[in-house]
Amino acid sequence: MLTRIDEINSAVNAVVWGPPLMVLLIGTGLYLSVRLGFLQFTHFVFIWRTTFGRFLVSRTQQQDGELSSFQAVSSAMAATVGVGNIAGVSTALALGGPGALFWMWMTAVVGMATKFSEVVLGLHYRRTTNGRVAGGPMYYITDGLGQGWLAGVYAFLTGVAALGIGNMVQANTIATSVGQSFAVSPTLTGIVVVVGVAIVILGGVKRIGQTAEYLVPSMAVLYLLGGSVILLLHASALPGAVLTIISHAVQPAAPLGAWAGASLGAAIRYGVARGIFSNEAGLGSASIVHAQARNTPVGQGFWGIWEVSVDTLIVASMTGLVILVTGVLGEPDIPASGLAAAAFARGLPGVGGPLVLACLVLFAYSTMLTWSFYGETAWAYLFGGWVVLPYRLVFLGFLYVGAIGGLQLVWSLADTLNGLMAVPNLIAVLFLAPLVVRETRRALGRDS
Repeated sequence: MLTRIDEINSAVNAVVWGPPLMVLLIGTGLYLSVRLGFLQFTHFVFIWRTTFGRFLVSRTQQQDGELSSFQAVSSAMAATVGVGNIAGVSTALALGGPGALFWMWMTAVVGMATKFSEVVLGLHYRRTTNGRVAGGPMYYITDGLGQGWLAGVYAFLTGVAALGIGNMVQANTIATSVGQSFAVSPTLTGIVVVVGVAIVILGGVKRIGQTAEYLVPSMAVLYLLGGSVILLLHASALPGAVLTIISHAVQPAAPLGAWAGASLGAAIRYGVARGIFSNEAGLGSASIVHAQARNTPVGQGFWGIWEVSVDTLIVASMTGLVILVTGVLGEPDIPASGLAAAAFARGLPGVGGPLVLACLVLFAYSTMLTWSFYGETAWAYLFGGWVVLPYRLVFLGFLYVGAIGGLQLVWSLADTLNGLMAVPNLIAVLFLAPLVVRETRRALGRDS
């Protein structure tokens, strides 16, 4: 029975994450970019100056919300800067070749407009009930489109997907990595993970924000610092790596060893898919925690653009470039998902391996924190506030199951549900685009 369900889900998953969704995701981002006058380019310097350039000031803004702007974006990045930035990029290059990284960049470029719009809508339609702020696709689908049933579908999918993509997969990644490196049993790792996550998520979104505020920048700097040292040591190979990425993005390439990326189609497919997995632009999930920010809708939307640019254009790019300059791509004895680890180990002998392991653990841990909030908020929309504590306890239970390697089917089902989340969200974002444009023009002093 379970085998049959898995077969059916695999067929559905191939459709969900197939060309139609890719076209919808990229098309929506391109459409929003045009409607917004390519805001991510024309106001790039302004956006960085008014977000990261003065994030200490943004903490003092007096708006509704549980978190400062920086805490909100750190929490969102806790979910996006994850295993996908290491193993996901590795797989994209292994299956799609160097050109896949170029298409990840293109996905991020248009994804900035999508993420900006999601965040603007998340804050515009957020609600405050009994002092508790809630926002996200469920609310802008309900109040913006008037389609409560579609919002319910999104909320259900999010709550279930959080138990797989944002939970079991992450816990299993930690248990597997630690077990291979230190021979620690999955049972012990699972217990430690459950306790570590419980300490944070049982304290609610404020504690998640406070943790992410320090954890996310620290782990990102650690990873980027290690990668930068490797690129400096291989500086002579860097121009060639960039040229390879660009040339292989627009023309088929000959097979190289175990590298299967011998076609333009593969580069586009895996580049776009992993780019979306990396920054989650189009899924709408990040707007759930961005809605907690003490900021204006457009002001926080700028943080959404910043989030995508850092996540994909900086962190994911670092992974791809390190893989290319160290020459591990195409070596038959290195598994696809292990390319980044092999590249860091080769680029920084004795240090690179432990560094990637530490980053994998931190990335996966931070992802679990924020996805627990996504899931509980989505199901609180469906069932009411009473479900929050039970959901957190169930989330912790699934963490342990994931760590010891159980319920493989749940992982694949959650992957499918994760993709299905994008459909109702993108429908809402497309129909509510005029509101986003109007709010943006007003905020920038360009009312028409």
